[in-house]
Amino acid sequence: MSETRTIQRHRRMIAIGFLLSALLTPTLIAQTSGQLSGTAILQHLDAVISWYRAASSGLPSSGQPSDAIYHDNARSLALETTQLAFQAAKAEAILITADTSGGSTQAAPPTGQTDYAKMASDISARIAALETQLDTVNKQIATASRRNLATLTSQRDRLQGEIELNKTIQDAVQKMSSFVGSSGEGATVGLLGSITELQRTIPELASTAKGQNSVVNSSSQQAVQQNPAGLIKQTELVYTELTDMHSIDQLIAQTLKLRATVTSLRQPLLAELKDTIQQGQNRANQPPSTTPAQLDADKKAFEELTERFKRITSATLPLSQEIILLDQSRSNLLEWRQSISSEYKTVLRTVLARALVIGIALALLMILSDVWRRMTFRYIKDERRRRQFLTIRRFVTGFLVVIVLLLGFVSEFSSLATFAGFITAGIAVALQAVILSVAAYFFVVGRYGINVGDRISIAGVTGDVIDIGIVRMYLMELAGTNVDLYPTGRIVVFSNSVLFQATTPLFKQLPGTEYTWHEVAISMAPGTNHQAAQDKLMAAVSSVYEHYRQEIERQFGSVERRIDVRMRAPSPEGQLRFGDTGLEYVVRYPVEIRSAAEMDGKVTRAVLDTISKSPEMQSAVTGSPKIRAVIRG
Repeated sequence: MSETRTIQRHRRMIAIGFLLSALLTPTLIAQTSGQLSGTAILQHLDAVISWYRAASSGLPSSGQPSDAIYHDNARSLALETTQLAFQAAKAEAILITADTSGGSTQAAPPTGQTDYAKMASDISARIAALETQLDTVNKQIATASRRNLATLTSQRDRLQGEIELNKTIQDAVQKMSSFVGSSGEGATVGLLGSITELQRTIPELASTAKGQNSVVNSSSQQAVQQNPAGLIKQTELVYTELTDMHSIDQLIAQTLKLRATVTSLRQPLLAELKDTIQQGQNRANQPPSTTPAQLDADKKAFEELTERFKRITSATLPLSQEIILLDQSRSNLLEWRQSISSEYKTVLRTVLARALVIGIALALLMILSDVWRRMTFRYIKDERRRRQFLTIRRFVTGFLVVIVLLLGFVSEFSSLATFAGFITAGIAVALQAVILSVAAYFFVVGRYGINVGDRISIAGVTGDVIDIGIVRMYLMELAGTNVDLYPTGRIVVFSNSVLFQATTPLFKQLPGTEYTWHEVAISMAPGTNHQAAQDKLMAAVSSVYEHYRQEIERQFGSVERRIDVRMRAPSPEGQLRFGDTGLEYVVRYPVEIRSAAEMDGKVTRAVLDTISKSPEMQSAVTGSPKIRAVIRG
């Protein structure tokens, strides 16, 4: 009855195994010609290790916040899949070893190699047995009779010789075992040894789950960063996301290839599992055994089927779980790729929009520059001033283009501002004279500034302005004595920054006025009718002034309206005073700058005519009259 219960228990185990296999493998694949082999197992592990390294170190790092989740999932799934792969490989190795050794699960040494440990153990046991026999024989010799003594002595000698022989063999085996151990120290033997060596190449498999999570989370947190705002950084991000999608596509293809490898590796196991279940069902459907021999045979058969079922399911279960994890990993990678693809489209639209805005801004600048150029040619007739405005146009346009490009391409404005601050400070120190000259140019060309043709005096040099540049002005130098100024033929160049130098004064004619003051001085003799002489001299100078009085008054009126200040109109003025040579009478009169020499000549002739025609004047005047400028330059 106990044997019958044992057979029934084995039948229930076979049925439970059938249900478990049906749940794990919804569609049992028919048996194929492929067979499970150590080469296929090692190839599977090689593919898993390559896939694991690609999923761990070759993951995208575009820096999106969602990447942290997908990154952690991918690494954890890859690590768990690799663990299951090695678990299945070890179970498959044990299954292959059991098949080749007739059902024993103990691993046998590879072909061509000797198990020196087992040999040494057998020899030690043999020596111990012989020594026990020798002790028994020695005790028998001590109490044996003379008739049996020769036989026992011969038996003792034979045992001693056998012991010596076995000890010699034991010594040789120990030497060979030591040699093999020293030459292959640390190495494992057989298929299980190869699997163990491959497992050592992945240190993460020996790490704790807590350590793994900390590493994954730290790497994921380092990858998260904000999206850049500059066009250059956004373009780099677009390229990075394209590369990331390509990497994910390659990893998905590698995952599908690995899944196909695992599926092909599981097929013979599923076929063998189906065959084992079928054998169990066939034995369970047979009529009950009646004889003790048949009961023992059924019991042994069910035990063998149960043991074989356990070995097959221990290899099939990890492979089935590995396929499920590979499917999950593929789904995670597909979702990750979809996330990166969505972000890629968003960033690409941003890049195109920013590039379009930059293009529109540059086009507007070019249009404004062209309008500026056209208006300059239309409204500014002076060639020198037109050239200056065109130079300013190029400078302003270039500056605005640089600003537009910086705002469009640069994202780290804080670093750029610091860098630009140091650069600006260095440029300001190195080009301070040039910068000051450019700033002075805008004062020079202002409302009351200097124009081409003005007569000015700078640092003791008097000349007519012939050109005004952005950083320099050019003067035609004038020289001479008294009121007779003439060009020397030299061009004097001054920096515009001279306007801000207190030690180098600049003198310029009042804007709108083209006249200056000269005076004619006549020495008077004491005791004469001074008043009559003064009236005649004033009349002579006034008669000459009347010829250009209207032009002087027009210029004066223009200045009065421009500066909105009431002043006395210019006209000849007389003054009697004591000079270096005695009493003299001085008449001041305005003259046009461009025709000063001509006016002075007319005044000279008028004064001489007045003196020559009047005896009173001849007696009152001593010495020759003198004409001079009130202010030089």
